[in-house]
Amino acid sequence: MTTLTNNAEQSSEQPAVVVQGISKTFNPGTPEAVQALVDVDLSIAPGEFVSLIGPSGCGKSTLLRLIADLLPPTDGSIKVFGKPAAQARIDQDYGMAFQSAGLFDWRKVAANIELPLELMGYSKAERSARSAEMLELVKLPDFGDHYPWQLSGGMQQRVAIARSLSFKPQLLLMDEPFGALDEMTREHMQNELLAITAELGTSVVFVTHSISESAFLSDRVVVLSPRPGQVHSIVDVPLGERSDDTREEPEFFEKATEIREALRAVEAGL
Repeated sequence: MTTLTNNAEQSSEQPAVVVQGISKTFNPGTPEAVQALVDVDLSIAPGEFVSLIGPSGCGKSTLLRLIADLLPPTDGSIKVFGKPAAQARIDQDYGMAFQSAGLFDWRKVAANIELPLELMGYSKAERSARSAEMLELVKLPDFGDHYPWQLSGGMQQRVAIARSLSFKPQLLLMDEPFGALDEMTREHMQNELLAITAELGTSVVFVTHSISESAFLSDRVVVLSPRPGQVHSIVDVPLGERSDDTREEPEFFEKATEIREALRAVEAGL
């Protein structure tokens, strides 16, 4: 019988992600060649929340997909908890969430959450227990028998996050998961995400275009330059435990301003 364990506890001594000298060129050697990233170095600690921000087309999503081993790098190497990215993918060390919840409308909410476990060979009893646990975690305990189309956009995103965390990955990779939500729902989901990942000790790499979102969520914000993307600067955001009150604190505005100024420097080519 397969047993669910929290993989984050197994590799706490290793950095969550180490990116070394990563470059990515699409269609190399052709007239259509596009250099998306060049010479990117980045290290992310276990349990750390890191946001990637920068101009459109700077390679934020490409970097996320390289970490996930959904794309091969042109140069450089990536390790996830000490393993090559390809091995981390095989070992199911990370979960992913995107702007679209990507739920299957013909499967009930609980069945959507259980899908990764089903594919990984967990028993029906284990899947049921885990989906119930995750529904409690995302505050949707009474919606397991509903279909996704019966839920609001924010509720669907919570289900998507529950699915991505159902097998207790060490790392969560998120590509603008709240981008399509209204502002109030977005802020609520930010609070929920921080509570969930703190409880599980999950490391997060989070792509966003929102300065305020990056300041609120992150331990560090990585600012990328225009294509080909490079790390322009890294803003530390030591705001401690976050709450709705955090958004009204002077320290929060100072950090948001620091991120905004870094982005302006990027646009100015400084």
